Amino acid sequence: MKLDWNQFKGKNINVTMHENYGIVMDDKSGTPIYEIVFKSGVLTGAYDEGLLIDSQRDGTNIRIFIPYQSIKCVEFF
Repeated sequence: MKLDWNQFKGKNINVTMHENYGIVMDDKSGTPIYEIVFKSGVLTGAYDEGLLIDSQRDGTNIRIFIPYQSIKCVEFF
């Protein structure tokens, strides 16, 4: 199935990533914990290779390009 991402432009989305980028240490056990990593923002573009979202981090506007192969799940708001 092919999804027309353009129908969701301007909507807020949460993208859960396949990769476990967020690795933190558990202070009690001293072992690493893999956090579920997601990106949130407004969908501004849909391209052949992935999605472009606008987001804010520490009061700064940022643009994030997410390749399709990195996407595990998308929530639309």
